[in-house]
Amino acid sequence: MQTPIENLKLSIQPTREALLSHKVYSQIKDFDGIKDFAKYHVFAVWDFMSLLKSLQIGLTCVSLPWIPVGSANTRFLINEIVCGEESDLDEQGNRVSHFELYLTAMRQMGADTSKIDELLALLKTGRAINDCINAVDMPTEVKQFLQYTFEIAMHAPLHVKAAVFTFGREDLIPDMFTEILHKIYAEHPDKVSIFKYYIERHIEVDGGHHSELAIQMVSELCGNDKTKWEEATKAAVDSLKIRSLLWDAVCTNKFV
Repeated sequence: MQTPIENLKLSIQPTREALLSHKVYSQIKDFDGIKDFAKYHVFAVWDFMSLLKSLQIGLTCVSLPWIPVGSANTRFLINEIVCGEESDLDEQGNRVSHFELYLTAMRQMGADTSKIDELLALLKTGRAINDCINAVDMPTEVKQFLQYTFEIAMHAPLHVKAAVFTFGREDLIPDMFTEILHKIYAEHPDKVSIFKYYIERHIEVDGGHHSELAIQMVSELCGNDKTKWEEATKAAVDSLKIRSLLWDAVCTNKFV
């Protein structure tokens, strides 16, 4: 008899496979293709942290005075993931968040960071997230992707957030992409070294250890509740479909 987590994985498999075979990967053939990919992918790297922090807020105590919240097991799982994502090591051994590392990689290769920079600048003024998203001139698909993430992060129950985080955001880099990246790195080692390090680190940490921790977290939060497992499964499928929108934006190349 299959476990609930095995049933969830089986249910999302067709949608996951469709995403991993998205035409975006076959369109990345050279250095310029990587740059075009990065200026869209950076939004997924950035909003990932808000989804993660929303889980930390819900699963641990982040206010004063401190009191125990939830189970120590889920606190451990989420805190370990946050530590790795928010303060990992760059290629020189310096502490850095994965998002900051990604921005550094983009700047090394001369990729366009103007849209993500504009979005962050607007957020620092204190405006609401959806107002900031709508104010930036970028493809509708990117806006829909971000709006979905923050709807989940700000309003969804914890087991749904965990499912989106675990199955809609982790371990979504196909072998085809890494093969292309290695080829481009061989041609432009001085421009792609940090990006290559980021991708390899992402596969090692997010697709490996963190993925296993996140799966444990979903199992803890859903427990034996059939309704929660159904909701988690639907959210996981929806999150994979919305990620496909972001890849559609890369393919249509709507940024100018």
